[in-house]
Amino acid sequence: MKIRKAELNDLPVMMEIYISARAFMAEHENPDQWGAAGYPQEEVLLNDIRCGQSYVCVGEDGHVIGTFCFLIEQNGLPSDRDFTEGSWLDSSPYGIIHRLASDGSRKGTRTFCLEWAQEQCPHMRVYTHTANTPMRSLLIRQGFTQCGILHVQRDPFPRAAYEKLPGPEI
Repeated sequence: MKIRKAELNDLPVMMEIYISARAFMAEHENPDQWGAAGYPQEEVLLNDIRCGQSYVCVGEDGHVIGTFCFLIEQNGLPSDRDFTEGSWLDSSPYGIIHRLASDGSRKGTRTFCLEWAQEQCPHMRVYTHTANTPMRSLLIRQGFTQCGILHVQRDPFPRAAYEKLPGPEI
């Protein structure tokens, strides 16, 4: 597998991956994360592509099998102020991954994408719906610490906030 920046011609397959991901989440007791409003909408993905923050994971056969948004934040996000039940571990610049999804055709795709992001920026933050058990389990397996709950303006559903600090240099 490899990661590359998404291109406009990747948009149809990215939309299909998110359709599959919404169905998967609904089947796993998480119907609200991207469900009713069909999130992420095409405009969101187009903006990510134009800003250079959209990535795809490509399988050995050259087909796109995963997608996500990744950026490095220098000053924090507005939603960082809406924290309850905890706080972030460190205030230094961090990488953040959003909307991580795979088509399910290859085991380990989400792990591969998350590890790639950590190579780009070892200080990482991720937040996900509290009902997203598969993602929360992945984050714990990858050594992330749950720091609390945060709330976003887009919807009423709380997010479990995770952070991973850089490990010691060897």
